[in-house]
Amino acid sequence: MLTFEQAIADSAQFSKRHLLLGNGFSIACRSEIFHYGSLYDQADFSRAPEIEAVFAALGTKDFEAVIRTLESAAIVLPTYVADDGAAPAKMLEHAEMLKEILVQTIAGNHPHLPSDIPDEKFWACRRFLSHFLVGEKAGCVFTLNYDLLLYWTLMHEDSPLGEAISLARSDGFGNDEDEPDADYVVWQGETNAHSANVMFLHGALHLFDSGKDLLKYTWIRKGVPLIEQARAALSANKFPLFVAEGTSTQKKDKIRHIAYLYQGLKQLTSNVTQGKHCWFIFGHSLAANDDHILTRIGRGRFKKLYVGIYGDPQEIWNEQIIARAGWLASLRNEKWPLEVEFYQAESAQVWG
Repeated sequence: MLTFEQAIADSAQFSKRHLLLGNGFSIACRSEIFHYGSLYDQADFSRAPEIEAVFAALGTKDFEAVIRTLESAAIVLPTYVADDGAAPAKMLEHAEMLKEILVQTIAGNHPHLPSDIPDEKFWACRRFLSHFLVGEKAGCVFTLNYDLLLYWTLMHEDSPLGEAISLARSDGFGNDEDEPDADYVVWQGETNAHSANVMFLHGALHLFDSGKDLLKYTWIRKGVPLIEQARAALSANKFPLFVAEGTSTQKKDKIRHIAYLYQGLKQLTSNVTQGKHCWFIFGHSLAANDDHILTRIGRGRFKKLYVGIYGDPQEIWNEQIIARAGWLASLRNEKWPLEVEFYQAESAQVWG
């Protein structure tokens, strides 16, 4: 396999480099907390086992769907059931309890503040991202992770450990015209999103759906811990926008119903059809539950894909990645063949 630097040198033949990040990006930073299992499977429902039955009845693991269902049912149930409001009250109680369960589960798998991550790690990560967000080869960075590590890294502009690295970063958000001094910014819509070069394809914990707008909270710059951000937003019925559960088909269905996520998917699709560009994948197993993203890469027109492999290539999980990469190449139209090259993921030293 190539080293990461060799892969970067080889990619100089292309006009643009794009990057797709998977779970391994976050795990490489803090392996002890970024487990990336299902939030549902990690949540503790012992205080209200009825909530699990609601998830099962709806056939979902989407927290927002269950919370909204409980709240809506509590409004209409008194019309059909005369129990002096006991059941509706319990539903509302469980909806609030579920919000707190979600907050606690998220917080248990995430640093509370950027200061929990050493400056050395942020500086190393900015250096890694500079291959994709600096200079004439700069393309786009797409992430499938919903945590805040990429966002924090992009905001961590002071580099006390070396020469400052200025990353081009645009995510399509800007000031709210009605509240320009608010502690959040608002997604500007598809019109202004075409220039975005950083996209959270599955949403993120700093993006909240207010019902009217998609908000990006910048509270973290004021030192507010993650758990407090999420709790305050949920109490105002603003739900974090992230796609963490389900099959590829279920994820795609949710993405198509949310303008920001669908725009990100279109941005990715547009870039994979550029024949003079190349793509890097870091920290992703190419698993089938992300086929809604991977098949677009496979059916694109760019000529070369660089896939990171961690550890011994002969380990079973790496053999599966290599086989899946071959499957991606097999999706290509013969007019646009795809060459796949593998590089040593650890040699990228993403977090130092």
